[in-house]
Order: sequence, then C-alpha cells, then structure tokens
Amino acid sequence: MEDRILKLISKEDFLKIQNTTILLIGLGGVGGYIFECLIRSGFKNITVIDKDTFELSNLNRQILSNQKNCGSKKVDVAKNHAEEIIPSIQINTLFKELKEEEITEDFLKPYDYIIDACDTVSVKVKLIKTCSKMKKKMISSMGTANRLRSDLFEILPLYKTMGDPLAKKIRGMLKDNKDALKTKVVCSKEIPKKQKELGTLAHVPMASASLIVSNVLNDIFNS
Repeated sequence: MEDRILKLISKEDFLKIQNTTILLIGLGGVGGYIFECLIRSGFKNITVIDKDTFELSNLNRQILSNQKNCGSKKVDVAKNHAEEIIPSIQINTLFKELKEEEITEDFLKPYDYIIDACDTVSVKVKLIKTCSKMKKKMISSMGTANRLRSDLFEILPLYKTMGDPLAKKIRGMLKDNKDALKTKVVCSKEIPKKQKELGTLAHVPMASASLIVSNVLNDIFNS
C-alpha cells in the first residue's frame, strides 16, 4: 500500500500522516467513508466513537455495512476491517453515545485532529466550542440527506454557510462565539428536498467525507 502513496508524496509527509492522531465521531454515511479514506491513506492511530449497530437500512450508503454484519457494532466492524488491510494499525474504539458533558479539554487533548461526523446537534456545538477554545484542529460535516448533487459540497467557515438547515441551527447556537463560527465545515449549497423522511444516495455522503479527508491531509502536508 505504501508504494503507491509514496509515488505521490514524500516519505516525510507520509511519516507525518502515520504520526497523526485522529478522533472520528460517527461511523455512519459520512463517517464510514472518512474512516475508509483515513486507513487507506496511511493513518495508523485513529479513535472512533459510535453508539450504533449496522442495520439493513444502512446498506445503500454506509461503506462498512453488508448483509453479514447487520446487528454488529459499527466500531467493531471498523476495527476489524482496518486490521484486515493494515495489521499493525492502531484503532481505538468507544462503543457509546458521546455526551455533551464528556467533551472536555482533557478528553480532546490527545488528538491532533477532531473529525465530527455525528448527528447530534448538541454534541456538534460542544465540539466546536471546545476545539475553538483550545485552538484544536477540527472539521465538521453538516447535512448530507435529501440531496442529489455531490458537486455542490465545499469547505468553508461555519459563518459563511448558506442553505443548510443544520448549519443554520448551529450558527444560531454559536452566534455570540466568533472563534467558534470560524470552524471549518463541509456544507452543501444545494437546498435539501423537503420531505418527512430522510433519504440518501451513496455518492452524497461520500463527497462530504472526501473533502474532509482532503482538508486534513493537505493541512498536514502544509504544516
């Protein structure tokens, strides 16, 4: 695996990747693709948090899901999958629902990058608040459901987002925190379809995930 990577980047940059610690919150549609990209890019120290097990409804968009692992913990499936590709990889798993009160500076301190791919608004807000206060590198995924255009996703500061109901809600909750509003997010310019139930096609969360990993990698290369 390293051979193809080292045809594109320097050994020095590859070592930076290997020595970077990542905290990934959420292994759903976006988080699963992020995880896949991270492990295949050479990251060797990743902590993943997720409270869910795989279900049949995940099969259309969650890359780690299949018919055989329905009912299995997402974090366990992710760890086993990574170790089948890179036996020496270090995947730390937390099978739990991350609570707002658990997001402290001490909790986040060990990680170089915080990647938010969770669905809970209060957790997203607390992560953004805490990381901005710590000046900790973080990027957060906004909404991907009820959209069809993967080409309309972009990376931008939270305060510049438009058209995304989730981003609007989070902006409102952080309106008095200028530093938090500068947090990088991946957000779509596409207005989501208005419907009662959420629908998703695989290429849409994949687009968000790809931008997130691209941002982390290029930040590492430029550091």
